[in-house]
Amino acid sequence: MRLRRTYDDAVVCDRMSLGESFSERFLGLMGRGSMEAGEGLYLKTSSIHMMFMRFPIDALFVAKPDEQGVRKVVGMRKHLPPWRGIVMPVRGAEGVVEMPAGTLERCGIAVDDGVVFEAEEAAESEVSSA
Repeated sequence: MRLRRTYDDAVVCDRMSLGESFSERFLGLMGRGSMEAGEGLYLKTSSIHMMFMRFPIDALFVAKPDEQGVRKVVGMRKHLPPWRGIVMPVRGAEGVVEMPAGTLERCGIAVDDGVVFEAEEAAESEVSSA
């Protein structure tokens, strides 16, 4: 799955996993040593914690998708340091995409931007038709 900004088709994250099971959501990125550029983890929650984390991350909080599948960015937290406790809930967030620290600055993403989650098949067909 990938995460794409709608207004300019910029790919924010090209390898996004969905934390869907209880254990995937509970563990999140705990225990991992790092994340590679372009990697992300989506968790259906409005708050996260940094306990037991070993590296900094960026967090992109998104609302529920609209009729076209577009999710509004409702909050961002940049360069969250490991072991710094709880990130308070973000109003209007249905979920959060955790990414390597620096991703949000590199992509220039902002609150109120629209983003979509795309399956790999959709992303590949877009490339082949171009």
